[in-house]
Amino acid sequence: MKILYISPENTVGTLSLWKKAHEDRGNQCEFVTMYPSRFHDDNGICLHLPLIKSNPAYMQMRHNYYKLSRGASGDYTEKKGYPPTWQASSHLEKYFFRFRDLLWSHWIEPAIKKYNLLEYDIYHLEWGLDFYRDGRFAQKLADMGKPLVCTYHGQDMRTRGVIPAIDKLSKLNLTSELDLLEKHPHIHYLFLPYDTSKDIPDYGVQSTPQVCHTPTNRYYKGSDIIIPVCEKLAAEKIINFTLVENAPHKDVYKIKSNSDIVIDQIGNRGGWGYGMNSVEALSLGNCCLTELTEKYIQFIPDHPFVNVNAGTLENHLRELASNPELIKEHKQKSRDWVVKYHDVHNTAEKLYSYYKIAGII
Repeated sequence: MKILYISPENTVGTLSLWKKAHEDRGNQCEFVTMYPSRFHDDNGICLHLPLIKSNPAYMQMRHNYYKLSRGASGDYTEKKGYPPTWQASSHLEKYFFRFRDLLWSHWIEPAIKKYNLLEYDIYHLEWGLDFYRDGRFAQKLADMGKPLVCTYHGQDMRTRGVIPAIDKLSKLNLTSELDLLEKHPHIHYLFLPYDTSKDIPDYGVQSTPQVCHTPTNRYYKGSDIIIPVCEKLAAEKIINFTLVENAPHKDVYKIKSNSDIVIDQIGNRGGWGYGMNSVEALSLGNCCLTELTEKYIQFIPDHPFVNVNAGTLENHLRELASNPELIKEHKQKSRDWVVKYHDVHNTAEKLYSYYKIAGII
């Protein structure tokens, strides 16, 4: 069986993991990305398409544009609907995507032929996207009887919405974001896959606990709340604090490996609970702090997190810093829990069970 993933980028290295997981089961798997990732070297078959990227300057420009069409919240404005759906918000946006589809076709169509991209058995459309905004590639695949699987990671559904032309063709929709289960009538939960075997956890605690925060987006992570609290406690020499932003993954990984506590997010602005940042930290044996909603706690009642919010973060950090044994307890639970739920072999088993339920295999 041949499986192809199509994604704007290999954001947190997940596509590499899925490729290995499918190949370990005796299948062939490749992935195509539209532009290189800022943080990971493995870009699969990268098309290097113009007019799209994930660097801060591009994201800020897009945010400023959406302020004009959506209001003060700009690109952070969540859409309504069940599911929320994308449509051009102006004539300018509509013509932009028409122009971009036309321009991109000069890269995409040769790549389809060169890499035989029509010869796969299952197609995963990450972010619910194919190569074109009008969904023409997905329609071609559907006309050929190829099953499509859409995976949504958060903002793609919350602030953009599903692409109607693609959504109607998808045989299976997946997400690792719990809140998205309430935004689409036909979507299933799948824990984020992670290769826990590559990490060597450290259950020790430094004399002054080392705390780190590694936001990719300060707004979504609630960094405006987290950073001042950590800087205050660092000034009192209760903790040592490291803030890491826009750094290569290998550098972030090294800092996490040498930390006792990792703070993920507060405020649930970019989705509920936790993401790959926490998964990696848990696998490294970190004590992880994040804000969990009541629904998330009910969904993962055996979780290893220290549940914090804007009003409790400082007190929790003070308590942990004064009680190294409590940190050690969380570290051990972190590692055991992430192996149970997020190890790639377990998540791949669940994915294949969804294939069967959807009639894909």
